[in-house]
Amino acid sequence: MSSRQPIKNHHQEQRLFLARIITLGVIIVLLFGLVGVRLTQLQVINHSHFSTLSQNNRVRLEALPPPRGLIYDRNGVVLAENRPTYQLEVTLEQVDNLQDTLDRLSALLDLEPAEIDRFRRSLRGKRPFQAVPLKLNLTDEELANFAVNRHLFPGVDVQAGVARHYPHGEALAHVIGYVGRIDERELARIDTRRYAGTTHIGKLGVERYYEDHLHGHVGFQKVEVNAQGRTLRVLEREPPVPGRDLVLSLDVRLQAVAQEALDGMAGAIVAMDPRNGEVLAMVSMPTFDPNLFVHGIPARTFQELRNNRRQPLFNRALSGQYPPGSTLKMLVGLAGLEHGVIRADRMMFAAGYYTLPNDTRRYRDWRRHGHGWVDLDKAITQSSDVYFYDMSFRLGIDRMSEFLGRFGVGEATGIDSTGERRGLLPSREWKRAAQGMPWFPGETLITSIGQGYMLATPMQLASISSTLAMRGQRVRPHLLRGMLGEDGEELHVAEPEFLAPVQVSRAEFWDQVLTPMEHVMHRPNGTAYHSAGRDAPYRIAGKTGTSQVFGLGQDEEYDEASVAKHLRDHALFIGFAPADDPRIAVAVLVENGGSGGRVAAPVARKVMDYFILEMTP
Repeated sequence: MSSRQPIKNHHQEQRLFLARIITLGVIIVLLFGLVGVRLTQLQVINHSHFSTLSQNNRVRLEALPPPRGLIYDRNGVVLAENRPTYQLEVTLEQVDNLQDTLDRLSALLDLEPAEIDRFRRSLRGKRPFQAVPLKLNLTDEELANFAVNRHLFPGVDVQAGVARHYPHGEALAHVIGYVGRIDERELARIDTRRYAGTTHIGKLGVERYYEDHLHGHVGFQKVEVNAQGRTLRVLEREPPVPGRDLVLSLDVRLQAVAQEALDGMAGAIVAMDPRNGEVLAMVSMPTFDPNLFVHGIPARTFQELRNNRRQPLFNRALSGQYPPGSTLKMLVGLAGLEHGVIRADRMMFAAGYYTLPNDTRRYRDWRRHGHGWVDLDKAITQSSDVYFYDMSFRLGIDRMSEFLGRFGVGEATGIDSTGERRGLLPSREWKRAAQGMPWFPGETLITSIGQGYMLATPMQLASISSTLAMRGQRVRPHLLRGMLGEDGEELHVAEPEFLAPVQVSRAEFWDQVLTPMEHVMHRPNGTAYHSAGRDAPYRIAGKTGTSQVFGLGQDEEYDEASVAKHLRDHALFIGFAPADDPRIAVAVLVENGGSGGRVAAPVARKVMDYFILEMTP
């Protein structure tokens, strides 16, 4: 008979139950431990971080862009201002049918396809309650048309703001420059915190050079928002600091006279005060309207400007590099005097051409039969090329190049603007480095009359004219006269920057090159006497120049009437007035104008007349 098996093992069940209870308890303890660790991490360790995130869900910091500083001329005339502007905005959550709304607005306001495309791109990332700009810079007519039909467009409204405006338009485009929308390259180089809420930045000219002063400092406001990000109320506000107002040395009246004096010709005029370097006028023609760029210039309009053969976007005053021609003959003459190569009273016979020893090539004078017996005075007064050929051959390129460099030839003036180029001062070392070739004696000859490799900008020529007027004292040209204080009244004047002067061993050397400059204007045999100096009621010192655009063969002669206009000589002039007490120095360049005496000198005379007779007390 088998033994009886027990149905239940109470002891084993108790042990199994106890093990399960212990396991469950351990799991519960571990879970509570994990919760405790996580709560400690959230509430203690990362309390500050999550508190800030929570606060940002309720309070948001918004940037307040500063008003841009204004720009005035020396007499307080506004050159760049902030003008009220209006833009059309669409709030998506209030619009029933977006496409229908856009179609009707296009018919009413003649929306461009580019404007609609830009609007649709702007919608990305925007919340339905946020207003998105559709059309910028509404005209008065467009504003009136929409106001009459406002009730037909729920969710569409007009928002007021300010935009940069240039009241003198084309007259100052190359000087003031303009502002435009911040692009990707600018976004990479600027401090984004300083430009928070700002859409525009200086692109050219004074607007770009003095961007840090004109921009100002961003303000902010703390606003309370709901969970969707909609603003409920403003909690705190710190206003922005406006940009500084600038006062330029320009006189807008003289600028207008200079522009009118060019009379539609392509060229540049720079007028400055030789005593302190203040630029009184700076004109580059043809020009353009800078207001076109403020709100984004249409692609078609920009292409028309860029492809225009007359290059209105090109700043000839600072970026144009031209052979200076005979305008630098005083510098070469001064170098000859300083190095003892010539005496002012030494006579030589200047025939119609010059030849180097053991060379049959003829280096021609601009006058076919030459000038006969000439000294330094007559050589400058009548602009004898042969005289300077002979002098430069004995002077040599090394001494000539070094001396011209003292006047800043081949160096940027450092004017407070953008786009300035340095020109070119040729030398033996330069040619070897640039072309890998030796210097030839004939190149010295043509360099002495401002041809060959030599290049200069109109701004450089004005600076050289100023240095001559002040007998060697150099001062850096500048456009900023001063900045207005926070009260908008006190002017903090910018101090002139004087440079290393041009020194010569004998003071009379200056008289020996400056007196002939007066003879250029006031003697009947002077190259500018009949066109600009004969009836002048004050004494002018000047020098004409004519520079070739293309080279001529040895036996060829230049015939302006038979040459295409774009290949004609450039006309140049530099000078200052009054000759005995210089207050204005002028440089004029007329592209393809021909004779400097016939074309450029009368332009300079008009500028000097207005300054001396109308402006000077």
